[in-house]
Amino acid sequence: MNNFQYSRATDIADAIRLLAADPGAKLIAGGTNLIDLMKENVERPSRLIDISRLPLRDIEETADGGLRIGALVPNSDLAYHPLVEQRYPLLAAAILAGASAQLRNMASVGGNLMQRTRCAYFYDTATPCNKREPGSGCSAIDGLNRNHAILGTSASCIATNPSDMGVALVALGALVHIAGPSGQRTIALADFHRLPEDKPHVDTNLGTGEIIAAVELPKHGFARNYSYLKIRDRLSYAFALVSVAAALELDGNAISEVRLALGGVAHKPWRSLEAEAALRGRAATPDHFSRAADLLLHGATARAHNRFKIELARRAIVRTLIQAASATPQSQAHKKIA
Repeated sequence: MNNFQYSRATDIADAIRLLAADPGAKLIAGGTNLIDLMKENVERPSRLIDISRLPLRDIEETADGGLRIGALVPNSDLAYHPLVEQRYPLLAAAILAGASAQLRNMASVGGNLMQRTRCAYFYDTATPCNKREPGSGCSAIDGLNRNHAILGTSASCIATNPSDMGVALVALGALVHIAGPSGQRTIALADFHRLPEDKPHVDTNLGTGEIIAAVELPKHGFARNYSYLKIRDRLSYAFALVSVAAALELDGNAISEVRLALGGVAHKPWRSLEAEAALRGRAATPDHFSRAADLLLHGATARAHNRFKIELARRAIVRTLIQAASATPQSQAHKKIA
């Protein structure tokens, strides 16, 4: 492991100052992803800034009835929080579908959103990777790309975002509160992660010295008609081949509101406003769900080994919407790929 400096931030302003002063510095809280990357020599920070003791562990109701979640809230605490279980069960289900119990106990909300791709070529320093070394090439495009993206790709990168939590948060319309040298700002979580384009090494739209302070959920949590389906190679612990977060508001059998997002298929959680608009005012039927799936997957591009993902995603979208419409969310016992 390379030598690095260690600092413990005393408050948010101190963390911002330390981060802005050292372009090679990285924040560390739970460390469930960063430490692995350092061991593999993928990440080589000049300094680790420990933010684990900052006062960012509260879960509080907002004035308009939503929920503000501190960036350092552990994933397990969030999934089992009474207000999340009652009002945002889609989020709880997505978190519990991710990683292992031990990792969820350590991983933070902010860290989950900042985690890096699990592309094998990104982790293998002996192979070219534009995300690791810009301009070196993408080994996955002509390599073993079974787990890679089918949407939003570029000639520079076809890696996927690994977060389960992020897929549910995007579907729910969450906001990210950011603190930095220029003050505070808020962006939609759907705009937080970037598509690879020609800069795949830049994962998010955070600026220099900026950190995640909190995530905010809107009042409406779709607590009845929702489902999160994660299809993976093994049930115990694996990243998604395809995941779907679906949430509906029904008036009888008519869809008055809908949210739909995919994971495991793009460089960021994938949401299509066009697909959602096509379902509003329609009956909750498999035919209409299939049409929405086509819109959500419009432009999907397969590589040599991941063509199956397109049909898998289409079927997963329809299945998840059927489960949401019938208020029978996906059981944790049925997420293993056949």
